Amino acid sequence: MRSAIALARRGATAGDGGPFGAVIVRAGRIIGEGWNRVIATGDPTAHGEMVAIRDACGRIGNISLQGCVLYTSGQPCPMCLGAIYWARIERVFYGFGIRDAARIGFDDHFIYEQLARPAEQRAIPEIPLLRAEALEVLEAFAADPGRVRY
Repeated sequence: MRSAIALARRGATAGDGGPFGAVIVRAGRIIGEGWNRVIATGDPTAHGEMVAIRDACGRIGNISLQGCVLYTSGQPCPMCLGAIYWARIERVFYGFGIRDAARIGFDDHFIYEQLARPAEQRAIPEIPLLRAEALEVLEAFAADPGRVRY
């Protein structure tokens, strides 16, 4: 956890983004690390956890982080939490909570509110378009016996 906090401090001090750092550990070894790089990269998805997941997957050459633990300076936002589940990370330890982050302007409450609503009642409309054409691609992928299952 101290490594995650040190990365958060380093990134925030450098002006890379907010005070969020993360490390991913497997079998007692750090296999991935990251800090918030939203400002440095101009990428709104470059949160500390996302950067650490990308780093870990790149280092081990696998999209699954099963058997890994994530340490993060701040409780993950909804986007990062989704990525944590997709990567199959088994446990998350965090320093400050989402309410702590909200006090200084990192407020994800509106996202949680939006996700709790039915799709047709959300602030950003989700509109189906060209379903048949998109389904052709989906079905072709599903029918491919050599596809990678994940």
